[in-house]
Amino acid sequence: MIYLADTANIDEIRELFNYFPMEGVTTNPTILSHENKNMSTVIPQIQECIKDKMLHIQTISERAEDILLEAQRYRDYFNLNDNYYVKIPVTKEGFKAIRLVKDAGMKVTATAIFTQQQALIAAKAGADFVAPYVNRLDNISSHGIDVVGDIVETFKSYHINCKVLGASFKNVDQIYRVSMVGCHAVTASYEVLEAIMKHPMTDKGVMDFEKDSKNLYDI
Repeated sequence: MIYLADTANIDEIRELFNYFPMEGVTTNPTILSHENKNMSTVIPQIQECIKDKMLHIQTISERAEDILLEAQRYRDYFNLNDNYYVKIPVTKEGFKAIRLVKDAGMKVTATAIFTQQQALIAAKAGADFVAPYVNRLDNISSHGIDVVGDIVETFKSYHINCKVLGASFKNVDQIYRVSMVGCHAVTASYEVLEAIMKHPMTDKGVMDFEKDSKNLYDI
């Protein structure tokens, strides 16, 4: 499973990429607003941290043709390469934009997905990733893990070459459960990614090793 960082905080990104096997960063307007920095400032800083890893940038235009122009503007302004993914919400215009952006030679992450059918339509339109929102589904008494599992099984059944990028996580258990239903990738906050790497019994085991090793490791 691929791990991506759902943050625009440069210190968090540096820390994650320094220690963990991260494959990229996802951004959206809400994440950028948390940093209170303009896109023109933040994106180059992220690029410097992640080098040639995946960078997913969300569009904010409403019309399909404008989404295409926006995606091209980001690509050219930031000199983005093949690891650039255009994040497009699955509105009516968004589904049309997926085709336009793909035809223009760029990769697409279809985002703000809440149903298996939205994911299927986005994949058939040409999306490379679909991003169902797990915790937001759970918050409305739906079942985010089940939706992810349904999407994974649908893609298998119809031999669809599109990957599922689970998003909107609030705890480690949600990531564990989507991994067990075959989710191809997850994007999560710094706090959740830090928590997923740890366990108190691991910490205790290391402390025991250190205690038991005294006067024995003499080389």
